[in-house]
Amino acid sequence: MAMSNDPTPNHPAPNAPIGVRACYATRPNASRGRLHAEPEDPGRSPFQRDRDRIIHSTAFRRLQYKTQVFVYHEGDHYRTRLTHSLEVSQIARGICRRLGLDEDLGEAVALAHDLGHTPFGHAGEEALDAAMAPYGGFDHNAHALRLVTELERRYAAFDGLNLTWETLEGLAKHNGPIAVDAGEAPEALATYLARHDLEVGTWPGPEAQIAALADDIAYNNHDLDDGLRAGLFEPEDLADLPLVGDAFATVADLYPDIERPRMIHEAVRRLIHALVEDLVAETKRRAAAAAPRDVVAVRSLGRPLAGFSSAMTAKNKAIKDFLYDRMYRHPRVTDETDRAAMVVRDLFTLYLSQPNRLPPDWREEAADAPDTRAVARIVGDYIAGMTDRFAFGEHEKMTN
Repeated sequence: MAMSNDPTPNHPAPNAPIGVRACYATRPNASRGRLHAEPEDPGRSPFQRDRDRIIHSTAFRRLQYKTQVFVYHEGDHYRTRLTHSLEVSQIARGICRRLGLDEDLGEAVALAHDLGHTPFGHAGEEALDAAMAPYGGFDHNAHALRLVTELERRYAAFDGLNLTWETLEGLAKHNGPIAVDAGEAPEALATYLARHDLEVGTWPGPEAQIAALADDIAYNNHDLDDGLRAGLFEPEDLADLPLVGDAFATVADLYPDIERPRMIHEAVRRLIHALVEDLVAETKRRAAAAAPRDVVAVRSLGRPLAGFSSAMTAKNKAIKDFLYDRMYRHPRVTDETDRAAMVVRDLFTLYLSQPNRLPPDWREEAADAPDTRAVARIVGDYIAGMTDRFAFGEHEKMTN
């Protein structure tokens, strides 16, 4: 693919209709509102208010010390769940602007999408899910919904953040429809849906779809960046990788004497640019073909409105496969994640058998729980909220 000599990710084409709202965009003045009625804020739209509540939440702050790939003590320059979420929100907001969608809603969903992650990334989630399998399991997307609707306890009138229906919808199903009747909904999600219908059987609005794809863009590119900086693989190992090899070759041709850190950044920014441009073009093509009249029509299409072209989807898969083989399964990474999984398993077993060792508020809640299943959910909630370093510290205190 030909690449610009000086690409700026998310910079609009000269004649792009910036400021023109697409007819199928989600409209803040037509929001379905909040579960608990509140007066509107005269200075912010409902979705701007959602974004602000997410940023000020305890769960969002904790993302600073939660693993993306490298456990926190590996170094200060690798991505964490917090920096990843910020990168996703920047990409999502820029793409929404290009497509005439509601930028604030796209940003809110992007910022919230990883709130439910456990310490230690996917290894921690897999360990907690396995430990909780007899008690309904654990799913980070469902847990994110639990956090923003129940576990964040900051406001006098309600539990949770009381976000709008549209933000909750995007959080619950940004990866696509969920067949509740077929048992696809995790227990925590099914429990919430029993009291608040988020219509999870359809695709979400376009802003949530964009947030999910912005996650893919950010994830692949910053993992390539972190993997190179960590020395898990070298630029020459990427020569035959679709899209990636071309980006590094372009930088080498333009700047033959460039130092390694600048070379990596220049290549990665070109990759992000190429993915953003493809996503914008393909989504515009699909919108022109489907001609949805409003956001309801987007949900009713029966297929996603936003997406990459088939060619770019194949290239993305090749990048994911490379990262799985050369980064996520690298001994330097798996040695740490194996240890992390053990920490999560041990903590769950200890707290479930001795809930009196939980902090006071959690201990009281466990004491009032009707059965072991409910206690297990409380223990799972507590562990999921831990940061990497706090989990390591608690494990050391409880096992020594």
